Amino acid sequence: MSTHVHDVLGIGVGPFNLGLAALADPIDNLDAVFWDARPHFDWHPGLMLDDATLQVPFLADLVTMADPTSRWSFLNWLKATDRLYPYYLREHFHPLRREYADYCRWVADRLPSVWFGRHVVAVEHDGEAYVARAADGASVRARRLVIGVGSTPRIPACLRGGDADGGGAVVHTADYLGARDRLQQARRITIIGSGQSAAEVYHDLLAASPDHDYELVWITRSPRFFPLEYTKLTLELTSPEYTDHFHALPEETRERLGREQRGLYKGISGELVDAISDLHHRLRAHGHGPRTTLVTHSELLDSHRTDGGRRLEFVHRELGESFSFETDAVVCGTGYGTEVPAFLAPIRDRLLLDERGRYRVTRDYAVDLTGEEIFVQNAEEHTHGLSAPDLGMGAYRNSVILRGLLGREVYPVERRVAVQTFGVPHHLAVPVSASSTAVGTGAA
Repeated sequence: MSTHVHDVLGIGVGPFNLGLAALADPIDNLDAVFWDARPHFDWHPGLMLDDATLQVPFLADLVTMADPTSRWSFLNWLKATDRLYPYYLREHFHPLRREYADYCRWVADRLPSVWFGRHVVAVEHDGEAYVARAADGASVRARRLVIGVGSTPRIPACLRGGDADGGGAVVHTADYLGARDRLQQARRITIIGSGQSAAEVYHDLLAASPDHDYELVWITRSPRFFPLEYTKLTLELTSPEYTDHFHALPEETRERLGREQRGLYKGISGELVDAISDLHHRLRAHGHGPRTTLVTHSELLDSHRTDGGRRLEFVHRELGESFSFETDAVVCGTGYGTEVPAFLAPIRDRLLLDERGRYRVTRDYAVDLTGEEIFVQNAEEHTHGLSAPDLGMGAYRNSVILRGLLGREVYPVERRVAVQTFGVPHHLAVPVSASSTAVGTGAA
């Protein structure tokens, strides 16, 4: 094992840790290395549909919101690959998802600090530094860690059981493209969930339905197929000020808000909602009236295997009625979850965890007892709110993490960007005694 000790080891190289690697690259006195288990950078390959776009503008790349001059920006990638003018002429702020993935791969392939094919199986502490051990026997030592392993697809418990791997009757939207050809051989395909991914899969299967003999069922427990709210004052809920406000709230309040705010960032883009409606009209106009059913207010309760597929049992929450039907295939748009990775088990006693076994993340994204050694990326939605998975806030979070690693601000950390105030405004707050006197005087 090498005796060299790096300043920081990033484990997992998705967009967030890749952004950290890019922002750390020009810092002379920071020795950083990043490991990822995959053979190369790959971002949501199962949803790389031809027309799919990011839900954030190109400015929300790996680095620009922290350092607009960085050579690792999306615009520099466009220039380096002779795509800048075609992108300009397109006049669309939101890149194609494939463009964003290609851009990230371009950065990952050129950063010397990023290593792929390093599957971390255990992290220990040897008294001086953290030691990460990979499945192939490689190891690395670092004083600090940044965990960016990402989230994992969630499939309802009643649908698990050996075939939720993209090759059977149950598939998560994350694995959709690899399973699409097999899905299209089914007689009935059921899509569960009503977020962006579920809507993209429904639109893709609906567009191909004239060439295949299948029926589509799209079903959600939500009261309707909510559009993503993208108004400017709502976008301020991803601001540093709202993150401060949310983090300071009691845990039970954060839990409630997390449920209430889900539709603000887990809905469907308005363009896609309209495209689905327009596609229905177009198919009917051309004599291809699709065999499809859309159902809301319906929660999956159970599932049973049948000879041909599965029987799904639901309850319609608005009516209180139970119903069931058989389907040959199920696509789960049921979201993603985060958990403390198993490779951290040897240092679990050094972690801040809550009663549910989740990270208890400090405001500055640390999760260790000292608040200075282990940081997380996109594992703090329950403590920081809806800014956690937002690509546009990745550079901000990395600026904060770098400040924690170095003890100084390399990239200025924004403190106020919102128009709104998310608590009681100090200049409007009237002391209770004065308020009571004023009320009493007015009543008289």
